[in-house]
Amino acid sequence: MSAVALPRIAVVGVSSLIGAAVIEELRQRKIALAELHALDDERSVGAPVTEDDTLTVGDVAAFDFSRVDVAFFCGRAALSERYAQAAAAHAWVIDGSAAFRMRAEVPLVVADVNSQTLDAVGRTGLIALPGSASVALATALAPLHQLAGLARVEVATYQAVSGSGRGAMEELAGETVAMLSGKKPKGRAFGRQIAFNVIPVVDTLEADGVSREERRLWEETRRVLSLPSLEINATAVRVPVFFGHSLAVHASFERAFDLRDALNVLQRGSGLELIDPESVAEFPTPATLATEPDRVYVGRVRADLTRDRGLNFWVVADNVRKCAAHNAVSVAQILVNRSQ
Repeated sequence: MSAVALPRIAVVGVSSLIGAAVIEELRQRKIALAELHALDDERSVGAPVTEDDTLTVGDVAAFDFSRVDVAFFCGRAALSERYAQAAAAHAWVIDGSAAFRMRAEVPLVVADVNSQTLDAVGRTGLIALPGSASVALATALAPLHQLAGLARVEVATYQAVSGSGRGAMEELAGETVAMLSGKKPKGRAFGRQIAFNVIPVVDTLEADGVSREERRLWEETRRVLSLPSLEINATAVRVPVFFGHSLAVHASFERAFDLRDALNVLQRGSGLELIDPESVAEFPTPATLATEPDRVYVGRVRADLTRDRGLNFWVVADNVRKCAAHNAVSVAQILVNRSQ
């Protein structure tokens, strides 16, 4: 790609929650664009991106990616597997699916944590983005690792249904209405009722009893932090929340530190906002601060009283806007600004 003042952009999978959020993120940041193409498979072709939008969906199968400088692939693995590598011959492809995350030759990037990885990317190429829980976890752990050196992480994630797409959100809403009306929920999206329930598995279980989401969480977090041997023990849980992943984190460190030092580095951390226990907010929750799209929120920070050099804290972030769309657009801005 030659240096351009105004980039040409394509968003693939625009009918998905993340695709729509990327379009919204581009517009809210008021990024000047030469062109914006909304693309999806044939089922969505011709539909407006939003109800009052003049931008309509084009057919990804017929699109010539040499027409754009950046292409966002928005979380749908089938589209990424079919089109992303070919598109990357012509443009920067920023892929939010799991299709390429574990390929060593493909950079895995969280803009607030390891943007220096983009220095090795040329004028075109493929960049993978981690899953939303991994983005939130790595963003919170990065400054603490710089402070005291991570030794081990125990984490339980409480993941919103939007992580499974629009249909899962509609099911939670429908089940909630049904149960409040005295009817039995159907439980299709997750194989069982999600309304007023907690399901201790996200994605499928593998032969060793670990879920795919738990394995992705530790593999992606290790890659982003450049800590391939970091011990991470994870439990991923689905909860009846529309937006906002929450994480209970228990981290152990190699070096001793003062709690005030930990609070200071979290307060200064890129993409982070520390919720002071003496503030009105007290601690972050999905229904409140997670709707703010540009920060990962950390609260309930306290020393682990059962071990030395241990820290416990709570993390909340909007999984669709902050951890997916905001990260994707931030990566694109770094690449475009570098080329100018």
